[in-house]
Amino acid sequence: MPDEPRGGDTATAATPATDPATGAAEAAGGSPGRTLAHGWCALSSLHGRIESHIERALQSRHGLSVREFSVLDVLSHQHGGPGGHLMMNRLAAFVILSQSATTRLVTRLEDRGLLARYLCPDDRRGIYTDVTPEGLKLLEEARPTNEAALREALAEAAKRPELAPLVAAVEALEADRPARPAGLTAPDGSR
Repeated sequence: MPDEPRGGDTATAATPATDPATGAAEAAGGSPGRTLAHGWCALSSLHGRIESHIERALQSRHGLSVREFSVLDVLSHQHGGPGGHLMMNRLAAFVILSQSATTRLVTRLEDRGLLARYLCPDDRRGIYTDVTPEGLKLLEEARPTNEAALREALAEAAKRPELAPLVAAVEALEADRPARPAGLTAPDGSR
């Protein structure tokens, strides 16, 4: 086996310490694929930590999940454009959910009076989703909580050496970005 000492050497082979949260080796070196996998593990860990922290804050203060907040937020930005709404398939692309999961989420928010759905006047097969005034009010109340929880989670993650470079990258994105994009672009590049 490669990690066993050779010949009569009885010393144990040195193995790099591994962070249990990310699986990332603390020692430098290793194959490029392994380094890429460690980077992915660190990114996944950062995402999970941030999402969990924000979820707890939004749930406890506003009764919203991260996904519910995201749906309200995405739809609220559509009010600057024509119509101020999105079709369900476009909304699913924005919030990175399947169409069936998005439909269930929208139904829950609609039942709470935060969203409304209606048939597209140009294509009767299409369904638009829009934020109600109650949804906009809750979203405005929840935005400061979301922002504060995000900053708290990033500050905590920055203390971890394996996550600090990723936190710096996220913070650099904020510094380079305009205050609010003119229009949202879906992951597939559509507007």
